[in-house]
Amino acid sequence: MSPHVAIITDSTAYLPQQAMERHRITSVPLTVVLGDEALEEGTEISARSVAAALQKRKPVTTSRPSPAVFAAAYRAAAEAGAAGIVSLHLSSEFSGTYDAAVLAAREAPVPVRVVDTGMVAMALGFCALAAAETVDAGGSLDEAVAAAEKRAEGTAAYFYVDTLDYLRRGGRIGAAQALLGSALAVKPLLQLDGGRIELMEKVRTASKAIARLEEIVVERAGTSHVDVAVHHLAAAERADALADRLRGRLPDLAELHVSEVGAVIGAHTGPGLLGAVVSPR
Repeated sequence: MSPHVAIITDSTAYLPQQAMERHRITSVPLTVVLGDEALEEGTEISARSVAAALQKRKPVTTSRPSPAVFAAAYRAAAEAGAAGIVSLHLSSEFSGTYDAAVLAAREAPVPVRVVDTGMVAMALGFCALAAAETVDAGGSLDEAVAAAEKRAEGTAAYFYVDTLDYLRRGGRIGAAQALLGSALAVKPLLQLDGGRIELMEKVRTASKAIARLEEIVVERAGTSHVDVAVHHLAAAERADALADRLRGRLPDLAELHVSEVGAVIGAHTGPGLLGAVVSPR
């Protein structure tokens, strides 16, 4: 087998399986801890199971892959003919996944470039696709990293949640911001900013918040050639309706993906999540 550059990401990218197979992208799973049971995201636990557990106020936490899991993935890629590896992961502000990958990369049998994208969900997924498409076109390890980093710089992610309580419990948003949302009985719109979740706007009702989310996406996309992803948790009708409206309003839309988030993100956002990722090509 001829040498190539392998692309590895983690299970929070929520890439369509078809895209992963087409571009030979490997995913390393994070873990959801439900009670005293540790389960791999994507194979052993669904987002719906997490949503049900949260609604019953059962303890749900998440954990990073171990360095040993990454080491095994890097060895497997090298054994399959990879001359180098680009390893792209969710924001280090959310998880120790990036740190675990860095530790494993030091002992890998081929060069590994580990990238903290500052992203999550398809905001991360689009970065992995940019790297993979560069490799498919004959690009080098450095060129694939540069493509992913450029995609991350231009990508924006916005989301609505019914309550900030789950993000507060998991330490993903400050207690003061969560308290502000609860005290004013408002519906929060959030964004990824500098690898962190920040409160962007406060809207009085869910319907107004979702309408504002749509406007923000349209404004961000402008007339650019963009990929868009719409994510949800236990809110398929909301997601489909938003996706339909965006298809009608974005004149130069490349691809639009609609998907339910996985168990790890679901554990921190709770049911009712509606998110949108805008990623110019």
